[in-house]
Amino acid sequence: MISLTDAYHVVAATVPLYVAMILAYISVKWWKMFTPEQCSGINKFVAKFSIPLLTFQVISTNNPYKMNMRLVCADFLQKLFAICALAVITKIRSKGNLSWIITGLSLLTLPNTLIVGIPILNAMYGDEAVLLLTQIVVLQSIIWFNLLLFLSEINMAMQDCLTEPTEATGETEGPKEEQQKEGGREGNITTPRKIKLMPVLLKVGEKLILNPNTHATVLGLIWALIHFRWGVPMPKFIAKSISLMSDGGLGMAMFIIGLFMASRTSIIACGTRLAVLAMVMKFIAGPALMAVPSIAIGLRGKLLRVAAALPQGVVPFVFAQEYNIYPDIVSTGIIVGMLISLPIALAYYFLLTF
Repeated sequence: MISLTDAYHVVAATVPLYVAMILAYISVKWWKMFTPEQCSGINKFVAKFSIPLLTFQVISTNNPYKMNMRLVCADFLQKLFAICALAVITKIRSKGNLSWIITGLSLLTLPNTLIVGIPILNAMYGDEAVLLLTQIVVLQSIIWFNLLLFLSEINMAMQDCLTEPTEATGETEGPKEEQQKEGGREGNITTPRKIKLMPVLLKVGEKLILNPNTHATVLGLIWALIHFRWGVPMPKFIAKSISLMSDGGLGMAMFIIGLFMASRTSIIACGTRLAVLAMVMKFIAGPALMAVPSIAIGLRGKLLRVAAALPQGVVPFVFAQEYNIYPDIVSTGIIVGMLISLPIALAYYFLLTF
């Protein structure tokens, strides 16, 4: 059972992050300290420096030779099920636009493990849960955050391809106007312009190669393989340099959320209906998607509880803001999710205990 001391540790770990968010909100809403251009610059700093260094730190300190393979398989299957379901919904609802897949993947399957998950689950289940949750963080950093980047870059490249300048005039044409010019004799029916896959993939590959998070992932994994295989220590000046920048990564991410909230007329930026939908996806659909493969491969007891509901992750919001992919919905998922995460986690704790 959770003691008052454990509850205090949870509060102590989460309150400072809300302080960062509130300060950012006040600094823009009341004090007018930052312009929109400055807010954009802060978001870029976090996306290009703080988050990649935090990714490197998390991956490089995890032992890749002692991963829990059942947890890895369950996590992979959860994401696979989510992507398949979101792809079907997206095909029907938005005709192939990747934005809903990206947002849905963030809400359903990418929990806030570092900020809320570790203190809550450490209080409930002890050090073993922290070790398992750290492995989920590593999987997110190596695979799923980079998949979000990949899908975001593809989505941006496809928009770019639909609005490329024509060779004759150098002017930008949208898909509807172009089709009307080319097919005026066939009536008013228009069809989306076909996109060549190879140029899109080449553009995406180029951007991913230049993205600092990609470098951080690869270097972090290489160093973890070397360190835990041969016991080679990292030079102190490198470790401290990385720690200095990465330690503030989550705090700065929360600061960005506060800046974003201040730029909107309402804290619940996406509206009540979408906020409720986001919470249902996060705390009901997400755990259900995790429970099915977990039970199927024998992941039960404490391991299943560790894989249950946690609030929305902060890092996907940084990406959503960077690529302008429904940041209203993602920010609402974080804000509301963190407020109700502790009672939700307690509910799952007692439900799965009995």
